[in-house]
Amino acid sequence: MTYDLLTLGEPLFEFAHISGDDWRSGHGGDVSNVAIAAARQGAKAGIVTRLGDDGFGQSFRDLWSTEGVDHSHTETDRNAPTGLYFIRQTDQGHVFDYRRAGSAAAQFAPETLPKEPLQKTKILHFSGITQAISDRSNEAALLAAQIAKEAGARISYDPNLRLKLWPLDKAQTQIERALKITDIALPGLDDAQQLTGLLDPEAIIALYHDLGPEIVALTMGAEGTLVSDNKTITHLLPLKVEAVDATGAGDCFDGTFLARLAAGDTPRDAAAYATTAAAISVTGHGAVSPIPVTEDVLARMPQTT
Repeated sequence: MTYDLLTLGEPLFEFAHISGDDWRSGHGGDVSNVAIAAARQGAKAGIVTRLGDDGFGQSFRDLWSTEGVDHSHTETDRNAPTGLYFIRQTDQGHVFDYRRAGSAAAQFAPETLPKEPLQKTKILHFSGITQAISDRSNEAALLAAQIAKEAGARISYDPNLRLKLWPLDKAQTQIERALKITDIALPGLDDAQQLTGLLDPEAIIALYHDLGPEIVALTMGAEGTLVSDNKTITHLLPLKVEAVDATGAGDCFDGTFLARLAAGDTPRDAAAYATTAAAISVTGHGAVSPIPVTEDVLARMPQTT
């Protein structure tokens, strides 16, 4: 099978607190969300990871099968569990509690990489979380990017800074390693400001281009997206919506953006599409359920002449 997009990283089973005693189960993990978002736009998507031999792992396989995400190169680890996370709503926003230490995905290692799918994808996507969950997973991700790039793939990367997983100095060093082999950088503004020490979005984009990426799409929440092809920077404003839950909005952007790039869109057109999709995704609860399909995105995209 040849993929439009292959993702590499950690799935996490989700428990989201709605109110009172109402907790809803779901699926998360950035690269799983990205693969699903791409598949809902018609892309041929796959995921490479490790799952525990438990009900949560089987639930992911059922989900991916339903969504059309290939998981044939995902292994089951009989000695480690599938990771979990809990979301609580507070006056300060979302609070995340994780149960991921020693997860199956964290056992990913260079020697267990399946090379075949890495050599058969247009785009390989991973993130700073893929790197941060363990040193072995970090080295596996960087090796996977090298293998895919040598086979002709474009490498996509979202820094997705999580300081609960590693200290800032280590994150800066390892994220820079990833960016140097990246073709498509997908940072969020808050993460990029912490990682670079820069506040100005255009200065951040210039720095990222200097590290190697040809395309940089900087997501800025309610301020929209800045997308650059190293020649022109375009500011795209988001669709106005009533936000309910922003969980996974960045992942929705990444997946839909990469799906449109794989389909042949320009970075500007792909970013316009993905900015609309991400806005739609915050109107429902959870990371996966609100991800829109192509018809929904096209129906709500601003009309330009």
